[in-house]
Amino acid sequence: MDPLTGLPRSSSPNKPHREGVTTESHDWTLVKAVDLVADQDVIVIDGNTPIEESCEILIKNNLSAAPVYDSSTKSYVGMFDWADVMTYLLIVLKKKDAQELEKKSKEELSDEFRSLLRLALQCQPIPVKLASDISNKNPFYSVLPETSLFQVTELFGSGTHRVAVMDADNHLKGILTQSKVVSYLCKNAGKFPEIGKLFTKKVEELGIGQSDVISVNSDSFVLDALTIMKENSLSSTAVVNSDGVIFGNISMSDIKYILGSYRHSLLWRTCQQFISHVRSRQGVDDGQDRYPVFDVRLSSTLGLVVAKLTATRAHRVWVVNEAMNPIGVVSMTDVISIFARQAGGTAEPSRKRLSDSLGSKVF
Repeated sequence: MDPLTGLPRSSSPNKPHREGVTTESHDWTLVKAVDLVADQDVIVIDGNTPIEESCEILIKNNLSAAPVYDSSTKSYVGMFDWADVMTYLLIVLKKKDAQELEKKSKEELSDEFRSLLRLALQCQPIPVKLASDISNKNPFYSVLPETSLFQVTELFGSGTHRVAVMDADNHLKGILTQSKVVSYLCKNAGKFPEIGKLFTKKVEELGIGQSDVISVNSDSFVLDALTIMKENSLSSTAVVNSDGVIFGNISMSDIKYILGSYRHSLLWRTCQQFISHVRSRQGVDDGQDRYPVFDVRLSSTLGLVVAKLTATRAHRVWVVNEAMNPIGVVSMTDVISIFARQAGGTAEPSRKRLSDSLGSKVF
């Protein structure tokens, strides 16, 4: 393990690559998308499956998202993820808001969303095909198997979280995610000198990790935190104590701990209580106590950031100052945009979409 970057050392980091000795590519930008999803067993949700059952499928298979297939049209109609679950959950819990949305014009709401609202108001089972991407955060994108990793990083570096790898006959080969790309480049950093050099650079040097952060107080209700996340298009929010010191993190994927056991009462627990519950559940699921490592400093290397992201399976880490106050965030999107720009790309995270820096506010 490299003490500087926190990444595995290459067995022969200084050994030059000799052309003709191996056919293996040492240019990461030329790696094909299909190579990263080889032998992947893709879980596909039937479009007529009710939302509640679809949530159980995500939980059972430890997935953050799954493609939805509509057998009537014989096509994939979208991705169903925890952002969609949160949007649906808030609609059901706040029917007054749903009734107000129902009054909006057809131009303002899609037919699918209007159908979803009507069913939610009537408390009827809702097919997941109506709920896929109701959050408007993760639409269904597809790429061809031969698409280069450089092209994928350009897409991911602009805010897309996952893409379906599909051949010319629309056969699904796999789902390629931001996490999969970062994990691949991390494990193979020894093969790609350009990536290895990036891992030694500091967060501040790379121009990331400094932005105002929207956070919630640890004594706020979980439901309030989820509402704030939805209203500000956040996928996660920092939780701070009365002194502004970071206590933990709540993300959309944490909804699985509420739905998995149908413990809706957790929505009216404080964020501090909920985080403690999540940590205890993670300990049970993993067979060990697991305290999420979610903070880094501006002086931390990109390699250390990536190591923490991959170790905790998180999509972001919070940047803190000496007093442990959150002063910014580094997301998977930020990391991949750096990879893309290093290779000559122009990927730039869309802060409007990612919204991890919308203002210095504590709720």
